[in-house]
Amino acid sequence: MLIRPINESDNKQIAVILREVLVEMDIPRIGSAFEDPEIDKMYESYQSNRSRYFIVEENNKILGGAGINELKNGDINICELQKMYFHKSIRGRGIGDKMIELCLDFAVESNYKKCYIETMPNMVNAQKLYIKKGFEYIDNPLGYTGHTACPVWMLKNLV
Repeated sequence: MLIRPINESDNKQIAVILREVLVEMDIPRIGSAFEDPEIDKMYESYQSNRSRYFIVEENNKILGGAGINELKNGDINICELQKMYFHKSIRGRGIGDKMIELCLDFAVESNYKKCYIETMPNMVNAQKLYIKKGFEYIDNPLGYTGHTACPVWMLKNLV
């Protein structure tokens, strides 16, 4: 299992994996990450100094990823954990835990004060992991990500 920063050549494979998982999880196509314009150009979407996207690769095949980016239309001190999805073949192996740690370490290094997550009610295992990592539920969304279909919001203090 290899975890590494995204390369431009990864764009097509990660877009396929992300959409596959979104469909599998029955995530609405409208108002979710499914319709994000960056999904087809993930490498380009994480090129600022305060953003990073990590790929999970096994046997030279991309099987998921997760990233940190500044919260859209929000406080510049708040980042968002984004597009953390994994192919079913690698779930339950501790990859999510490792990816969150990697992303949160980068967020702290980038001087973010808080990390925000939007998710879906049916993504129960993901929410359990977020809680284990110190995220807490909040009552309303932060910023404006365009993910109007995501009714579960969580926040973690990084400092």
